[in-house]
Amino acid sequence: MLGLKGLQHAAVLVAGNIMASVLVAEALAVPLPDTKPEFSDADYSKAQLKLLEFPGAAKYHFGKKKTPSKQRSASFGGYAKGCVAGAVAIPENGENWQVMRLSRNRNWGHPVLVKFLKSLAADAPALGWNGLLVGDMSQPRGGPMLSGHASHQIGLDADIWLRQMPNYQFSSKQRETESAVSMLNGSLSRPGADRRVNPKRWTDAHAKLIRRAAQDKGVARIFVNPTIKQALCKFETGERKWLRKIRPWWGHHYHFHVRMACPAGSKECKNQAAPPAGDGCGKELSYWLSDVPWVPKKPKPGEKPTPRKPKPALSVSDLPQSCPAVLRTK
Repeated sequence: MLGLKGLQHAAVLVAGNIMASVLVAEALAVPLPDTKPEFSDADYSKAQLKLLEFPGAAKYHFGKKKTPSKQRSASFGGYAKGCVAGAVAIPENGENWQVMRLSRNRNWGHPVLVKFLKSLAADAPALGWNGLLVGDMSQPRGGPMLSGHASHQIGLDADIWLRQMPNYQFSSKQRETESAVSMLNGSLSRPGADRRVNPKRWTDAHAKLIRRAAQDKGVARIFVNPTIKQALCKFETGERKWLRKIRPWWGHHYHFHVRMACPAGSKECKNQAAPPAGDGCGKELSYWLSDVPWVPKKPKPGEKPTPRKPKPALSVSDLPQSCPAVLRTK
C-alpha cells in the first residue's frame, strides 16, 4: 500500500508516464488507513488535488474524519453531493432520546438539525411516544459515506427509528445490536402483495410523531415507505397540508427520514425543488402501491437481463469548492 509520498509521486507520474497506471491502481485498491496523518495545507497542492480526483476518493477522505471542522456552521452543496462545516453532535443520551449505532460516528449535523431533533424529542411523550431512537445523521464533516446512504452529506438529514425509546438506557452493545421494527405486512415484491402497514405494529402514536415532524417549518421532506404514506393519508381527517412533505420512497419501513431545508447563512446549500402540490394521496401513491414498482418484469424468451451499472463514486473534485477546505481545516 502506498503512503502519502507514494500517492503524490503517483499523481505526478500520471501526467507524463504511462507506467504510472500500475501505481495508481495500487493507490485505489485499498481505503486510506485510519493512521494516515491529517492533511496539511501543503498536501492540498495541485498534485494532491489531482490525486483526489480518482474515483471513490471522497468517501475515504470524509469517512476517516473523526471530528468536525472548526468553522462557522454551514452546509455546502446538495443532499447527495456536498459537505458540512462546523457540524455539532447530538448527545448520545437525552431525556427523551438515545442515539443508536454509535460506532458509525454519524450523529453529527448542522445545528438546525440537532435543534429540531431535540424539539421533536421533547414533544414526543405528549404524542404517546416515549422518546426517539436516533439513527444515522451525517459524518463529522458530512460528505459521501463509506457505506449506506447516498444522501446525508450536508448535515440536514436524520433517520428516526419507528420504535420507541425504552424506559431504560441501552448499553453500548445494545446500541449496535438492537433492531428497528419494520411496519410491513410482508414482502412487497410478490404480485398482489398486501401493501398496507402491519396493524399489529402501526399505531396512531407513529402517525402523530411523523405529523409533528412534518409540521415543523424547517422540515423540507420526510421519506417513508409507501405503505406508511398510505396509513398517514387515512389517519389525517383534518388539516392535510403537512402530508405534502411526506414522500413515498424505497425502504424506509423501519425508520422515517427527516430532511431539513437549507438553513439561513448557508448560501452554497442547494434545496430540492418543492414537492408537487396536494397531499400526495392520489394517483402517485396508487402507483407506489401497485405491482409496477415492486414486481420484477419477466424477461421475454431469449432476452438477457441488462445488468445495472453502478454509479461512479464521487471524487473530491465533484463536490462544491468549499469542501476541500472543510476537509483540511482542523
